[in-house]
Amino acid sequence: MSEITIEKRKEKCENCTKQQCSKKQSSDNPDTQEKTVVNGELGKRQDAQPVLLSACLSCDRCVSDEESQRISQQNLQEINRVLNLNKRCDASKHKVVVVSVSPQSLPFFAVKFHLDIPQAAQKVCGFLKSIGVHHVFDTTVAAGFSILESQKEFVQRHKRRHHDSHALPMFTSSCPGWIRYAERVLGSLVTPHICRAKSPQQIMGSLVKDFFTQQQKLSPDKVYHVVVAPCFDKKLEAIREEFCSSLLETCDVDCVLTSGLTGSLSTCLVRHKGRSSEGYMEHIFQHAAKELFGLDIEEIVYKTHRNRDFQEVSLERDGETLLQFAAVYGFRNIQTLVHRMRKGRVPYQLVEVLSCPGGCLNGRGQSEDQAGRVDKALVQQMEEAYSSLPVRLPEMSSDIQQLYQDWLEGGDSPHALQALHTQYSHQEKPHRLPPDIQW
Repeated sequence: MSEITIEKRKEKCENCTKQQCSKKQSSDNPDTQEKTVVNGELGKRQDAQPVLLSACLSCDRCVSDEESQRISQQNLQEINRVLNLNKRCDASKHKVVVVSVSPQSLPFFAVKFHLDIPQAAQKVCGFLKSIGVHHVFDTTVAAGFSILESQKEFVQRHKRRHHDSHALPMFTSSCPGWIRYAERVLGSLVTPHICRAKSPQQIMGSLVKDFFTQQQKLSPDKVYHVVVAPCFDKKLEAIREEFCSSLLETCDVDCVLTSGLTGSLSTCLVRHKGRSSEGYMEHIFQHAAKELFGLDIEEIVYKTHRNRDFQEVSLERDGETLLQFAAVYGFRNIQTLVHRMRKGRVPYQLVEVLSCPGGCLNGRGQSEDQAGRVDKALVQQMEEAYSSLPVRLPEMSSDIQQLYQDWLEGGDSPHALQALHTQYSHQEKPHRLPPDIQW
């Protein structure tokens, strides 16, 4: 997790979302000079106390009171309440419980219980069924939809780049922490450049609350959909207004649990490209090279720019650079990217942005020990377990191709646009500071 050190009397951090900040200290008050902020809490200063740069997402200062309340309802107690209601006689309150498991969560269970990933998947599925869950799915198909729609959008943006100043660079949209930061802090500098494809989580929400409910002849409010993911910020994504129906009082995703927690979790598990995430950069790079320039890229050569979490790839022909992409993970690297963008010095046509250093496997919902520190040994083991899964291109998925027809009536239909895409725009920060909540 990225860290910076706050020195005495340091001014308020650039782009900070807090309306009140104890880092901005007065030289007239010697008492405040000896205080610092650690994880959003004020305390006596100690030598070189770190402040997590990623705390701009976990300090809750950009979360409204209503959002705080709705996030607090995403917990095991709420799931137990639904499961207990299903055991009672009043069938009008019964719900079909569906759990979707992120492929980045399975390595956590595999490492923790000394299993390979298919074995861990079976154990997780068996446990969930034993407590009353009706259906368990993995989200790989949803991630495949997200990648394919992102590929399509990049090609469209590249073709209109000469007459649309917002066409490029395109930023990926799968990370809710990055999206929150972009909408609440960066605003119009970045939001027009964000890919409109929904994240895998929210496409899975559409699959469950739209296609699955139709197949089961159920109303969406009669399905309780839980997602198991490695990231706390997925909770915020689930309650976005466009992903909820006030009429039916239901959301595409009703509850998100982090991994530190008549369908089945497939034992024939696969992954997409990328060392710890869905590999948007690699997939879009190879697709764009073929679609735009007729070039088949078999192997991608990475150039490490600043560190392991800031990497570049480029496509060259006859000395000309045709494409230049980057993968930027962690807020320290994101800040570097933003500073470059403000100065008009971003050479990339696409940037895969993730708020967690190391990618999704390093999500704070599964990578930290009880003291709140990243367990590096655990993360390394999870990366090794994840890389053991076979890679399958989403283009090669017969399930996705079938769903494009059976569910969406074609890839370019209005239904596909509604189910697979959303919009991002500048959002005002809440006027009042909410109470602290535990994620």
